[in-house]
Amino acid sequence: MSLYEMRRNYTLKTLQETDVDPDPMVQFDRWLKEANVSDLPDWVETNAMTLATSDLSGNVTSRIVLLKGLDDGKFWFYTNYRSAKASQIESNPRVSLCFLWQHVQRQVRIEGTISKAPREQSERYFHMRPRDSQFGALVSDQSEVIASRDVLEQKLSELHQTYGTGEIPCPESWGGYAVDPQSIEFWQGRQQRLHDRLQYFRSDSGWKLQRLAP
Repeated sequence: MSLYEMRRNYTLKTLQETDVDPDPMVQFDRWLKEANVSDLPDWVETNAMTLATSDLSGNVTSRIVLLKGLDDGKFWFYTNYRSAKASQIESNPRVSLCFLWQHVQRQVRIEGTISKAPREQSERYFHMRPRDSQFGALVSDQSEVIASRDVLEQKLSELHQTYGTGEIPCPESWGGYAVDPQSIEFWQGRQQRLHDRLQYFRSDSGWKLQRLAP
């Protein structure tokens, strides 16, 4: 099948203004729960989101990260503070997130500003992670050039010898970020490409809702 022929109709649901909550964070949580259907394949991660960042020269990069919290009206994730994404965030705190849930024909786009999580929160979450993930955070100097994978394997072996079954310290170079949304758009696929798009945006008096053309 050619790329020209790859298409499908979106017929599962509709999205009306009367269907949504006045608070977009409540609405997002509702959609996330609906995306987590019981018969979902194990390989689907509904908390996976595309994070787009840019530097002051306008160079844009994107990658998939995992949503790990919806506290205080913000979207939370965790990563290496010395990574390429962290460098761009340091110079330009305006970012975009995008969730795609193909099985329910839905998408959510978020634009906002980003800031680091409190250190105590990052450390608390770090120690909740599986032990292998904790070791992984110590092993990887994310985005740095390495000679081979053997470098990682050797460092991992050394860390296992150092810490054994004891507590693994959370590295200073690892922690959380919180995205404070300024706009959140909910997209529902519809027939004939006449999709439903409802966008919340912040105003002086709180969240406002408007419909966008598909």
